Amino acid sequence: MEQLSGKTAAITGAGSGIGRALALKLAENGCHLALSDIDGKALAETAALLGRYPVKTTTHIMDVADREQVYRYADDAAARHGQIDMIINNAGVAVVDSVEGVSYEDFEWLMGINFWGVVYGTKAFLPYLRKQPEGHVVNISSINGFVTWPNHSPYCSAKFAVKGFTEVLLQELDGTPIRVSCVHPGGIKTNIARNSRFNEPANKKMDKDGSVRTFEKMAHTTADRAAQIIVNGIRKNKRRILVGPDAYVIDGLTRLFPVSFVKFMGFVTKRIG
Repeated sequence: MEQLSGKTAAITGAGSGIGRALALKLAENGCHLALSDIDGKALAETAALLGRYPVKTTTHIMDVADREQVYRYADDAAARHGQIDMIINNAGVAVVDSVEGVSYEDFEWLMGINFWGVVYGTKAFLPYLRKQPEGHVVNISSINGFVTWPNHSPYCSAKFAVKGFTEVLLQELDGTPIRVSCVHPGGIKTNIARNSRFNEPANKKMDKDGSVRTFEKMAHTTADRAAQIIVNGIRKNKRRILVGPDAYVIDGLTRLFPVSFVKFMGFVTKRIG
């Protein structure tokens, strides 16, 4: 989707982090916005930041894990804007726990947001994208969509699932006017670690504050920079968008050493958190 001006994008998880940064970048490019988040206050803050741009912005308080709410969001956004050209399924959360210890409640909570939210968002908005001369589906996976580390089984499972779901969608929509992009961010400076459900880390000596500090030291890419990379990828119709230098390094090492690198990441994670 080379031309963004005059288009309308729906973004989930727009109250903070990459979602907010994407809203700002798209507005800079003249893109109208239908923004959603479960946190109404955070969503209002994002909308306030967009006031300086001459684009139409609507806000929709919505839980992406609730299928009916997602479909209402799609219908409402389309009705209020008259068109939807792009859906960015961005909302995400994290759970830190072992496979043995994680509760089904926490596992299902994360999958509801990180995976089913992507499925619902994609299926709810596709009929509206089909009405336009061109459309774009952008699903946010992660580097954890191709490499794992211990005590993150819900998150890694969801991100692998998003990658698989998005690649099938890409195959099915090949030859149509709808483009599909799967995004794999590395460490991004957002609040996802701070807001995680932190139960049992891989490093048993690490508490949540320590884990957050470690994550923030290792996350070298700002949300603003991540959003710029994603928008550039959208404009180039890239099917796979890697975000951050660590994403490129980990992607390369995973390809070169598909077994030993996974073992190495487990070794490192158990020592640094």
